[in-house]
Amino acid sequence: MARSAPILAVHPDNPEPRKIKKIIADLNSEPGGIIAYPTDATYSLGCDLNDRDAIERLYQVKGLPRQQMLALMCLDLSDIARYASVDNRAYRLLRRLLPGPYTCILPATREVPKIVAQKRQQIGIRVPSAEIPRALARELTRPLLATTCGPHGGDPLQWPEEIAARFPQLRCVIDGGPGGLVPTTVIDLTGDEPVLVREGAGDPGVI
Repeated sequence: MARSAPILAVHPDNPEPRKIKKIIADLNSEPGGIIAYPTDATYSLGCDLNDRDAIERLYQVKGLPRQQMLALMCLDLSDIARYASVDNRAYRLLRRLLPGPYTCILPATREVPKIVAQKRQQIGIRVPSAEIPRALARELTRPLLATTCGPHGGDPLQWPEEIAARFPQLRCVIDGGPGGLVPTTVIDLTGDEPVLVREGAGDPGVI
């Protein structure tokens, strides 16, 4: 029988604190831990922002090219300023978009490891409306890195069982019910005007 990653059911609206603590403890029990978790768009693959081994594995597990940008799954708007430079214009738009199914590209601060921001010195920022990723970030006390859960260039995986089978090396797949099939809307806020990079789950009309 093929090996699968362990699956842990967590209530999507009221995540059980005991389970969230266990997930974060398992994630950080040794370097290189990656998990899958539901968001307000699709399931995401993620790891601790400060775990370099896990970041390397995240790129390998998904088959991502190294120039592909990852996103930070932040707890709230106040969390963003530590990791991204936000001017007044961008902040006003972020207040309208977040929390929600958007990824906003912003200039990265020095708090973001170079392995993540790389030469582009930019980072994707997420503040989801879903409770599970917010509970994880709260318990971790810093953002999770995030990328859509699925093979690079392929469709997102919707069901925890298929995620566990496709990525057996994960520490845990958090079962919060079936995930969405449409990734986030991506908006670039690094220039003078917002630029729609990808139309997805969030309404692009807000920009």
